[in-house]
Amino acid sequence: MDAAKRGFPPVVDARTRVLILGSLPGDASLAAGQYYGHPRNAFWRLMEDVIDAKLAPLPYELRLDTLLAHGIGLWDVIGEAHRAGSLDAAIRDPTANDLVALIDTLPALRLVAFNGGAAAKLGGRLVGDRVATLPLPSSSPAHAARSFADKAAVWRRMREALSA
Repeated sequence: MDAAKRGFPPVVDARTRVLILGSLPGDASLAAGQYYGHPRNAFWRLMEDVIDAKLAPLPYELRLDTLLAHGIGLWDVIGEAHRAGSLDAAIRDPTANDLVALIDTLPALRLVAFNGGAAAKLGGRLVGDRVATLPLPSSSPAHAARSFADKAAVWRRMREALSA
């Protein structure tokens, strides 16, 4: 069996009002050492629309700082799994991150948003009713059936929790 793939640590602070959870970083993101590192992943453009600020042209660390300044944190539902390639359907033997423990450290948290169906399915069971949740259409380039505009309309729903 292929080696286990491990995700990144959470990007959060005491100001985090919205926590966006993906499933597990894909190969391009793991190789880059960055959340949403695939050049065709729409995550950063979708977030630009949500917070009305440019992110894509910024160096990665400034992107993260900008999200944190706007009350947005990042992590993944799965901490480690076997997976050939980057598709969520290929995930085998996943080990979940301790979402409940993280949520308990975030005093301002209002919403957990799941980036894609796999994250929502597993993450929703783990989070339960501890906090409001929002399933989002995946930002992955593998999910091109929905237009960017359609995805952005759903992603904008995070704004209410950010302004609370």
